[in-house]
Amino acid sequence: MSPDRLTEPWTLGELRVPNRVLLAPLAGIGNWFVRLQAKRYGAGMAVSEMVSTHAIHYGNEKTCTEMLRIDAREREGGPVSIQLFGEDPELMREAAGHVAGVGADAIDINMGCPVPKVRKTGAGAALLANPDGAVALARGAVEGAVRADGTRLPVTVKLRSGLRPGETSGFELAHRLVAEAGVAAIGFHPRSAAVHHKGVPDYALAAELVGSLPAPVILTGGMDDAHSVREAFERTGAAAVMLARGALGNPWLFAELVGDRAAKPTRTEVCEELGWTIRCAVEHLGEPRATRYLRKFYPWYVARLELDPREAKTLQSELQQAETVQAAQALFERGGAPLTVAV
Repeated sequence: MSPDRLTEPWTLGELRVPNRVLLAPLAGIGNWFVRLQAKRYGAGMAVSEMVSTHAIHYGNEKTCTEMLRIDAREREGGPVSIQLFGEDPELMREAAGHVAGVGADAIDINMGCPVPKVRKTGAGAALLANPDGAVALARGAVEGAVRADGTRLPVTVKLRSGLRPGETSGFELAHRLVAEAGVAAIGFHPRSAAVHHKGVPDYALAAELVGSLPAPVILTGGMDDAHSVREAFERTGAAAVMLARGALGNPWLFAELVGDRAAKPTRTEVCEELGWTIRCAVEHLGEPRATRYLRKFYPWYVARLELDPREAKTLQSELQQAETVQAAQALFERGGAPLTVAV
């Protein structure tokens, strides 16, 4: 298989996805403008941060107005998928219907989150130890993911290989989810929940899943640069790849994989992109909340400015204390990295 196949279109259910490089769901990060950024640089599809089925059921305002916001510009690059998490099949069915109604093109179910506060509710990676419950949950989503005009949305599931190193419960569950629940594709992270993002992904297990599952496998985990993405894609034979941590503050990775970009971003490009991100955050959250929210974004961009290590450390520290967007902008200017931020 040639890595050039990354640029080829493929189908997910009835959806046409223009290429095989996707933005993975990023908890607490993957809102509309992060997805739009990935699309601007070539991502063929983007998945939202995980959204609680309970919050949808109870009409939580932040969930329904912010986390489920889909910007019209996102669709220009390909489909938008909303990721749901929960443990109750009925609430999942209801949430899937709601998400279909607000304009999602696909739905993903999180069955891989290793965070204890998610697992203790019976959701996320806890479902690896409850395969019957996992199948029922997925079936609920498949049954509920219908628009008012009768259009059915494809449902995917994101899985880990198992709860602990050496376990393959995710591999086994993937087959049941496709055969018994009608899931359209599996997003597979071939690391156990116990190791989170540490250790080497088991790409041999992923290749085995690709060869045995009668549905597309979307590979994620351990792909932080173009070389590692192409190598893992070719090695496993996956239908597509999802970029997660490697894409944080690095949308140029999408352009490198599906476009003609080869060079790393210049300081000017990094500053322009961060300025764009700041403007979107202020639009989305208002300036006071955006000021706090952006503190998680700054380290990703500062790391790409190639500053003197001591200067970078000082800048990182001061940005975490900045009390306004304008104060953060002034810090970048002082560090020789001026931003264009009109708020």
